[in-house]
Amino acid sequence: MAPRFAAAALALACACKTAGMQEGTQDRGTGSASASGQAAIVEENARQMLAQGREVFRDDTFGSEDFFGGSLGLHRAIAGQKNGGVGGGVSPKTALSVGLKVDAERVPAPVASGIKSGAVSLDDPANTLALLKANAVVGVKGIFQGDRLTSLGITCAFCHSTVDDSFAAGIGRRLDGWPNRDLNVGAIVSLSPDLSAFTKLLGVDEPTVRKVLASWGPGKFDAELNLDGKAFRPDGKAAATLLPAAFGLAGVNLHTYSGWGSVTYWNAYVANNEMYGKGFFFDPRLDDREKFPVAARARFGHRQSPGDDRITSKLAALHFYQLAIPAPSPPDGSFDRAGAGRGKAIFEGRARCATCHVPPLYTEPGWNMHRGSEIGVDDFQSARSPDGRYRTTPLRGLFTRKKGGFYHDGRFADYAAVIDSLRQLLAPGPGLEREGGLAGVPQVAVTASSTTTGSSCSEKMGFPSISSWWPERSALVSR
Repeated sequence: MAPRFAAAALALACACKTAGMQEGTQDRGTGSASASGQAAIVEENARQMLAQGREVFRDDTFGSEDFFGGSLGLHRAIAGQKNGGVGGGVSPKTALSVGLKVDAERVPAPVASGIKSGAVSLDDPANTLALLKANAVVGVKGIFQGDRLTSLGITCAFCHSTVDDSFAAGIGRRLDGWPNRDLNVGAIVSLSPDLSAFTKLLGVDEPTVRKVLASWGPGKFDAELNLDGKAFRPDGKAAATLLPAAFGLAGVNLHTYSGWGSVTYWNAYVANNEMYGKGFFFDPRLDDREKFPVAARARFGHRQSPGDDRITSKLAALHFYQLAIPAPSPPDGSFDRAGAGRGKAIFEGRARCATCHVPPLYTEPGWNMHRGSEIGVDDFQSARSPDGRYRTTPLRGLFTRKKGGFYHDGRFADYAAVIDSLRQLLAPGPGLEREGGLAGVPQVAVTASSTTTGSSCSEKMGFPSISSWWPERSALVSR
């Protein structure tokens, strides 16, 4: 026993010394300098990651030009026959009409002056090439040999940045993280002269692919189409969902409408499997041939680009930059402040919206997921994800997402429609009087993301009757 005790004592003494618990007084000056040195290192690292992440977000294609240019030939349709491509080409006016944006700060001064004066025609595809060569088209990067456009890739900013229209409609200063609800992804991809990459992947003919792309419309994209092949919902409407915001994500657990994973998970997924960049991606959940037949067949859960990984090393900085983008505040004068104040009191008080949309994140900390039945919608979209649930969407900066409607697929046209949907969800049975704020409705748990009827939930959460706050729903809308 004695040798064991001695060995244990020696080990403890070594551990204490290693932890800085040496005999005598510690040199606090050295420790302070070390801490100061680490602080400087952390701050410099943060500065570098912010700058790198911004560059990645705005300008890195991850090698996607091999798909959009090499496979689809999209650059050829943009250039037009007169400029070495095919067809009539895409003019700046056409590009703007399908939601592409132009960064005014990257437009060369002579071109900007020419646009203002009318000397630079917005009807000439050659000027689209000039904007691409200046790297001024948000989220689209042209690859040139001299003045000839030879390929084209996309960046994160393609879907998740817009502009403030300060120069002209569609031309202005960048607004990173704002979803581009004008962007008609389907119409842009349909310009491609070769859609065989999609026909082979989905096992359908080209007219079907074009029909699906045309069904999306502005501000929407179907990120699960190349996983499960489901282009339309059971009601016949397009399965595409609204482009989400990429701001205000600090502290938010899951990135997308139906979960999937963290912000950096989704960045890796999209860079590899939606942008078709070159990197590594692993998710064995996509091997489920029943749920994800297309992805399983294409092995999208096992993407590898050995020797040519253009994604993995950039994920950390990209994640850092996205988390640094704050949710924007609505401009002064754009809303009724008094009404918003009343709405805030209802939101956080009697209506208990803040039970799920917890300030200041306005989503739940933790696993912020709910079944469709909890929020009064069908489960079609949630069933396309591994978790089979919907995320509680963070509400900060909601004014930037008014175009296209609310909820994942835009089914509610405006704030009022969202609030009114609660009335439909919580309405009493047929024949029961609905006047006077739905008097007679049982005690309910009411939030903007989940609603449960029944006394047990009410007793547990302390929710009031909907009749106590429904007459003031206009105050909620004013927020």
